[in-house]
Order: sequence, then C-alpha cells, then structure tokens
Amino acid sequence: MNRLEKIETYLLDLDGTFYLGSNLYPWSLPFVETMRRLGKRFVFVTNNSSQNGKYYLEKIRKMGVDITEDQIFTSGQATIFYLKKYNYPKKLYLVGTPALEEEFKEAGFILTDEDPETVVLGFDMTLTYEKLRTACDLIRSGVPFIATHPDFNCPTPEGPIPDCGAMIALITASTGVKPKIIGKPYPEMIEALQAKYGLENPDTIAMVGDRLYTDLAMAKAAGIVGILVLSGETQREDLEDSEVQPDLVLENLGEITKALS
Repeated sequence: MNRLEKIETYLLDLDGTFYLGSNLYPWSLPFVETMRRLGKRFVFVTNNSSQNGKYYLEKIRKMGVDITEDQIFTSGQATIFYLKKYNYPKKLYLVGTPALEEEFKEAGFILTDEDPETVVLGFDMTLTYEKLRTACDLIRSGVPFIATHPDFNCPTPEGPIPDCGAMIALITASTGVKPKIIGKPYPEMIEALQAKYGLENPDTIAMVGDRLYTDLAMAKAAGIVGILVLSGETQREDLEDSEVQPDLVLENLGEITKALS
C-alpha cells in the first residue's frame, strides 16, 4: 500500500469500478475529493465504445462529480488516434452506435458502405443482421478489420450483456479474420494515453479496474501499478487461475481513499 503515495495519476475504469450502470458507488465521491485534496490526477479510461466522451462527461456530472471532458478517454478515441497516426484512409464502414458515429465524424472520417477502406467495429448496441452481413462481406473481400476493444461482456445492474468481444467472435467465426484490437489491454491504448496525457514515469501511474484481462493486463503490459477492485466483474477466486496478477487487490476504491487519508 506504500506504493500508493508515489502515484500521481490514477487511470480509472468506469463500470464496475466507479459506478454500476447509472448508480454511483458510495466510495467514489470521497475518492475524487481525496484526489483533489492531494493534488493527484485521475482520468477515466473505458473500453466501452457504445458512447462517446461527451456522454460520459454528462453522465458523471449528473452523478454529482464535476470533471472536464479531458478526464474521459475511451477505446473509441484511442481507435481514432491509431487510425490517424498510421494514416488510414478516411472512408470507413463503422459498426457502431450513433454516439460512436458522431465521434468519428467529428474526427473527420467519412462513414459509408460504398467502397470503404477499413471496417471498424465498436460495442454496437444498435447492431443489426444487415450491419453484420455488410461487415463480413467487406472483411472477406480484404478490407482491413479493426475493433475498438475485446471485452466479451459489459456489466449492468441486471447482469452482463454481450460486448464488442462477443461481436468480434461472431464476425471472426464467419470470415476467419481476426481484427486489430485497440482498447485495453493492447499497447495501442497505452500509446494513445501516453500521447494525450504525457505519461512517462510508470512508477507514478496506476490503473484501477475490475477486470483482469483488460484493466490489469494493460497495467502489466505498460509496467504501471495494477490495482484490482472486487466491486465489479472479477471475484477473488478468479485470481487463482489467472496469468495476470495485480499489484494490489482491494474491495473497492474506498480502500485507496482510506490508505491515502
């Protein structure tokens, strides 16, 4: 726990870590107040690309937490960073929600099903069979396939629902093609975070999340402090057979607040 004193930037997962669905966890606001009192930075890092940064900003503010848009970073934004960095063509076939479409359009991309040069898959809660058929046809014809993140399920108060990883599995089963995946735990997500927030010293950065295979795997890959909270998907018994082991296992964010106070 002494390592927490050196942490200057906390990268925080959202669902299962800071809130669940539309309910803010009781320990989250005290955590924010402690971060501000101690002059530490916190950034919300989510793989959930069904919404854009504006949505998460409004959602968190409605919960009573005053943050700026700069404190939100999504796998959708990381995908945009990646596409621009490597000079991908602007014409895309995007399998995503209207919110994700808006984010890509604002970034200068042209969304079309007529001769697109890349297929991008997000967590599409408006998914239709026609979208799947079109994406599979394009991918079979050789159009590059990129996905925003690998999560198989998204936690909700009613239980898990199929996420982008499940959609990847369906498309890959049909086409035989695996996508380039951008979000946690992949290095492209880390690269985008480092570029946007100037993250340099790994000893001063912590990733806090409830998933071993995304949040904690990214922390391990980046060489930063990995903190698992048991308030979401992962249970303590899951650690027994996991290749990814966190630096700290805590019940929730509130334990960080107690330790720093």
